[in-house]
Amino acid sequence: MTRSPFAAVFHRKMTTMEKMLSVIIVGYLILVATQSVTFFSISTLFDLIRSGAALTIFAFGVLIVFISGGIDVSFAAIGIVSGYTAVLISKAFAIDNLLFLIVVAVVIGCGLGSINALLIHLHNLPTLIVTLGTASVFHGAMALLLGMETFTRAGVPQAILDFGGARLFTVEGGSGQAGLSVFLPLVIGVGILTWFLLYRTRIGRSVYALGSNAESASRVGISILKTQLFIYMYVGALSGLAGIVYFSGLAYINPAALIGTELAVIAAVVIGGAKLTGGEGTILGTILGVIIWQLLQNTLIHLGLDSSFQDLFFGAVLVVILGFIYLRQRQANRRALVFSAS
Repeated sequence: MTRSPFAAVFHRKMTTMEKMLSVIIVGYLILVATQSVTFFSISTLFDLIRSGAALTIFAFGVLIVFISGGIDVSFAAIGIVSGYTAVLISKAFAIDNLLFLIVVAVVIGCGLGSINALLIHLHNLPTLIVTLGTASVFHGAMALLLGMETFTRAGVPQAILDFGGARLFTVEGGSGQAGLSVFLPLVIGVGILTWFLLYRTRIGRSVYALGSNAESASRVGISILKTQLFIYMYVGALSGLAGIVYFSGLAYINPAALIGTELAVIAAVVIGGAKLTGGEGTILGTILGVIIWQLLQNTLIHLGLDSSFQDLFFGAVLVVILGFIYLRQRQANRRALVFSAS
């Protein structure tokens, strides 16, 4: 039997959720295109890719936490603290270098993530409660120790401005030149790395095992502490990277800019098919969830609707997807009961 192109590349079939999301995206694109002749343009596509880069990187980290059975709401605070601190260090030591900024942000993110992991493991506390608390602690400590100064374009390190304005190539469009941001290969690289860690390494299998049943995972010799340290340090590292990407996209430094984006990222990952109870979630589903969020955030104007409709539509999609996920779970549970009874 001939395999589909998707199966040939990814060595698996698309999940029901991925198919459903793909249909929703295609249907929505057709709807917008019928209402606005200016929507389908290279510049619109490139703008969506650039504006969604940091969100996608955050989402890859949140996906791993969800698969492990946890919920992390501190990633935005970690991204702000890591990125802002890296910028201050860069300015203090006059090191205007992108690699230096990224390395510093990633290291700080790893350190803050390890605090989350240790608190969760050593005190056996719920992940949501811990990360909700540490998000406030991290951001509050930054405000007290480092301040909350906003840097306009003139005060931003030139490396960040160059990174945010760099393009892989440019093309002529109807409204001038449009360039594909260098953020795209970075996001692709993070996605491939996350996929490899989840599906091709022992630690990735441990993450899935932890999310499926932590007690069983411990009994078969999986170190819960090491697994949780990996999860939250990896999330911290991605958050630090996303912080630099986000500031680069803004071209100014606002230490309060990312506050409030947590629910959007979490909702995008859930829409992508990640279960709140753990053990399930895919990279492709997460990307599709982020695409839906980006489309609703940036295309309502083409439908002649006010931006206030964004939350309405996104919430409606989230409710429908959650209902579908848990309907499938109930059906699976019933089939398991019927099988065991027979």
